[in-house]
Amino acid sequence: MPAIAMHGAPALPQDSALPYVNPDAPKGGTMVEGVLGTFDSLNPLIVQGLPVQAIRGYVIESLLARNYDEPFSLYGLLARTVETDAERSYVTFALNPDARFSDGTAVTAEDVVFSWQLLRDHGRPNHRTYYSKVVKAEILDPLTVRFDFGGGGDRELPLILGLMPVLPKHAINVATFENSSLAKPIGSGPYIVDKVDVGKSVSFRRDPNYWGRKLPINRGLWNFDRVRFDFYRDSNAYFEAFKAGLYDVRSETDPTRWETGYDFPAARDGRVLKEAIPNGLPKFASDYVFNTRRPIFADIRVRQAIALLFDFQWVNRSFFYNLYRRSASFFDDSELSAYHRPADERERALLAPYPDAVRPDVMDGTWSPPVTDGSGRDRETLRQALELFKAAGYELKGTQLRDRATGRPFVFEIMVTSRDDERLALAFANQLARAGVSALVRMVDAVQYQERLGSFDFDMIEYRWDESLSPGNEQSIYWGSAAAEQEGSRNYIGVRSAAIDAMIAAILRAHERPDFVAAVRALDRILISGSYVVPLFYLPDQWVARWSYIQHPARTSLSGYLPEAWWHEPGKEPGKSLQ
Repeated sequence: MPAIAMHGAPALPQDSALPYVNPDAPKGGTMVEGVLGTFDSLNPLIVQGLPVQAIRGYVIESLLARNYDEPFSLYGLLARTVETDAERSYVTFALNPDARFSDGTAVTAEDVVFSWQLLRDHGRPNHRTYYSKVVKAEILDPLTVRFDFGGGGDRELPLILGLMPVLPKHAINVATFENSSLAKPIGSGPYIVDKVDVGKSVSFRRDPNYWGRKLPINRGLWNFDRVRFDFYRDSNAYFEAFKAGLYDVRSETDPTRWETGYDFPAARDGRVLKEAIPNGLPKFASDYVFNTRRPIFADIRVRQAIALLFDFQWVNRSFFYNLYRRSASFFDDSELSAYHRPADERERALLAPYPDAVRPDVMDGTWSPPVTDGSGRDRETLRQALELFKAAGYELKGTQLRDRATGRPFVFEIMVTSRDDERLALAFANQLARAGVSALVRMVDAVQYQERLGSFDFDMIEYRWDESLSPGNEQSIYWGSAAAEQEGSRNYIGVRSAAIDAMIAAILRAHERPDFVAAVRALDRILISGSYVVPLFYLPDQWVARWSYIQHPARTSLSGYLPEAWWHEPGKEPGKSLQ
């Protein structure tokens, strides 16, 4: 088979271009993208360091490539075909004989097995978790490899292996692989790393000998001769650089800036264009995340009380021009969300062995996040919060909430890494102070933030788990019990739940889409019921601003916009210098 789908059959006919590209897009020119943050590594496959994420895709390829217009379907890239059985107990990949790394070396089955072993033993926690499920890897011939899974009931594994980064065995030092490095990686992708200014910028140039440029899956993609990523540590400098034309495309997430900040000459005269682009993914909702490893957050009543004190209506009006929507689910605004949907028979059967895992109002679809009067001083939510604190063993003494048994004040830290996050956290801290809670807002730099995040050294953070329409093995990294103490995982809440583990297993073994959707919704209900986060907000669309000489296809994918499908319009403003 040239393709594989998680559920059902792949949608695209063989040898067709992706539906959201311009197959005749002109090649050439430059695109400069801005990134808020910094980097100190060119290896995105390990825990150590702050990597340039674009290495994966631009430089390092996988066996198969996604069609972003389907929930989860993969088509041939390094692998020409993929074969599996009805139970998906194994997968076999036959490599394209034309596949080459950028140094001209052929990509072989030996490289595939080497990559699997390397990432299983030395990669990021998600790779170690996924690839350790393989019980046997066998090289059938120089271009064919088979992975056996031992009947573990994980139907996603053939696709997970299909997305595995393939690395050149001859160019990797296993002994030093886990060390952060700025060595330019060798990959098989359409670009090679050109210039690196540590912490500031990295530029890619098109590989003139790229082996896969004529593949159907690549038609209309990778159109720029050069791509540069410029990094900015300060959000204001980041925006001012865009206004000055120092980079070409900007993803906007600040409603205030979106509403008022684009009144500058280039935007007024049409040289800069603003677009609100819809997509069908679960929305990227932000939440304040409780680290339940901390004793102060162990009691669910405490978490519920703190969540009550976030006045979304006031924040949305006062800070964000009422452009945000309230987050209520971990799969907001998609068919996978359980919010305001009563559980169906499939969900109830999955949840029956765990009768206490889901609260009744979440089960019947009537639960909603609290709605205040929007004054910033809602008395009813304050009263409810204080009752919950009282039931959990705290009482208000003067202006300070204290533990009745020890007399200790209720104090915790909100860790942030940008001025915008700091502003919101300070507003929330003021709302918490009404109940006598002392929330100390601490801003740290990006490096320290990542280090503390990876070791779970925080009380509360603002975070979002980006979800797709086909959640799978990554859910174990987000919520699984085994990941709770695995440094580098994304189980930031520290949850250990047999019910959650069971729902993740149900997601992975589902054969048909209705069973899959039921398992995801059941997982959503458990997470909502656990009050592990303070639900914040999400944007209903993707907001993008671009200089007009950067063009994109008329149609956007189900997953939203994809810069790799864009191009530089010939005859318009020339690309930025890569000096």
